[in-house]
Amino acid sequence: MSFAAAAAYRQTGVASRSLESNPHQLVAQLLAGALERIRLARTLTLRGERGRKAEAIRGAAAIVDALRLALDQRRGGEIAERLDALYDYVGRRLVEANAADDVGLLDECESLLGSIDGAWSQIGGALR
Repeated sequence: MSFAAAAAYRQTGVASRSLESNPHQLVAQLLAGALERIRLARTLTLRGERGRKAEAIRGAAAIVDALRLALDQRRGGEIAERLDALYDYVGRRLVEANAADDVGLLDECESLLGSIDGAWSQIGGALR
């Protein structure tokens, strides 16, 4: 995990235990934090709380950027390339969701990151 990714993680306040985590746990925490913020943004959008919604989306986007920065393109090969493209797409959709107050776009982002989170959790189980 790069210094920039860890700094973004700390700034978004996902968890104070991040620096004590192994890289796999840190990615899991980042994914959980992004998903939590997307769900919060959905709730705030439905309530019409635009300021707080924008803050939640900015937090989710910062975490997605941190995940993207943490990718090891050299060693990750095709998987890293695909994750990079996915994180880029999710980041752009979050911006669109914020601008349009579009819950459907937030649902799409949650679904995409949820798929990655589920796969990442399975990898974690295999590591134990």
